[in-house]
Formats: sequence, structure tokens, C-alpha cells
Amino acid sequence: MWTVITTPYADATAVAAVDEARAALLSDVPAADVGDHLGHVVEDGAGPGVVTHLFACARKGYVGWHWSVTVVLVPALGGGAPVTVDEIVLVPGDAAIVAPAWVPYRERIKPGDLSPGDLLPVEDDDARLVPTYAFGDDPLDADEKAQVRQVANDLGLGRVRTLSTSGFDAAAERWYSGEGGPDAPLAQAAPDQCHSCGFMVRLTGHLASSFGVCANGNANDDGKVVSLNHGCGAHSEVRLAKKHEPQPLPEPVFDTLSVDVDAF
Repeated sequence: MWTVITTPYADATAVAAVDEARAALLSDVPAADVGDHLGHVVEDGAGPGVVTHLFACARKGYVGWHWSVTVVLVPALGGGAPVTVDEIVLVPGDAAIVAPAWVPYRERIKPGDLSPGDLLPVEDDDARLVPTYAFGDDPLDADEKAQVRQVANDLGLGRVRTLSTSGFDAAAERWYSGEGGPDAPLAQAAPDQCHSCGFMVRLTGHLASSFGVCANGNANDDGKVVSLNHGCGAHSEVRLAKKHEPQPLPEPVFDTLSVDVDAF
């Protein structure tokens, strides 16, 4: 329920113009969509003759919304001046169901959303990337080849941009907390960790100390980046307990008492 707001600057005639506001509203919308008068609001700085009357909205699907009818009375016209209707709008109240705040597509997109042919441009000022000539490529050789690579990048022969420090950190946090990290249910139930697995292909560069790529075609994470303390049941050194090993078949028994009909 709206609270009537009174102010000494509100014009009494404009405040009392409930019937005029309702009549103007009914000229635009069906009477079945208009409910009770909820009160009035005097907008700050709009002048004493500007008053907004609020009416409940009875239209289906608009629970908690209300009709807002703004009337204006110009004091300069003298006594007896008619009330003028300024605008009629349907606006949501505190209990109204409204659409969620708009989120840019770039912030809504998730891994797997891109289809063949879709493009997702990277902005020039993306904090995850820096010019290669300023940060270097990964991994940079410690010998003279690094200088050659640097010159090639400066001339535009290499990658234009490479990951920045924040880009590396964001990737590491995402991978570590995801399905390839140590807290995944698969890793929690694993007998051993990836750092000792023969199928682990280590990365190079800044992420080499924490991540690698699984190369076990029978594992769930085949071809995916996993943390070194991740794990699964397809570890290269995993062994079955004796009770889980296949039981040997008994020695064959030769029947020398009955006649094998198929033998004749």
C-alpha cells in the first residue's frame, strides 16, 4: 500500500483532482484494469502544481503494478484554472514482478555456448591480454633465441598479444576450482594424484608448476587441463586388490563316463 505524501508545497486543487486523473486514465485503458486510488506523490522540485496520482492496476499479469497519472495546475493562470493531465504510465511497485537487470552478452556467455561460425571478439583493452613485445611470449628461451623471437614479435611476425599476469591468474583459478581441480568428486575418490601419473603431459611456461594435460584415452579428463593434485581412477599406476582381480578358471574336466552324441 502506498503512503500518501503531503507537503506544504502541494497545490490543494491538484491533490484533490482524483476524479480528473481517473477520468483521464479511463480514456486510455479499460475500466476493468483500474483499481482503487492508492494516494498521491509530490515530486521534489517539480513545483506545487505537479502531483502524481496512483491507482491500483487490476490487469492480469501485472500484480504489484500501478497506474501513475500526473496532473499539472499552473498557478500563473489564476483561480479556476483547469487541471491538465501531463502523462499516464504503468509502472512497477515494490512487489511487482519485473524482468531481471540486463546483463551484457559477454558476461552471460558460458563455456560451450559458442556454435560453429559464432564469433566472440576480444576487446583491445582486455586485462587478460598484453602486447607480446611488452610481456614476452611463453615460454621464452634463456638464450639468443629469445632475442630473435622478440624481434619477430616487434615486426608482427609472432602473436600480437599474449596472456598477462592477470590472465594467467584468472585461468589458474578457473581450472583449479573446476572439474579438473583437486576438489572435484572424481579427484576426491581417486587412489592417487596426477603428478605421479604416466599419462600426465606437463605444460610449459607460467602454469607448468601447477597444471598439465591428461593423455589417457580411457580417462574422463582425456585432452583436458588438470591440476597436478587432481586424480581419477585411470591413474597409470593403479592396481586392483587381489579380491578385485579376475578369478582364475578351474582346470577343465574330461567326462569319460557319458557318451558325446555329437562325436558320431
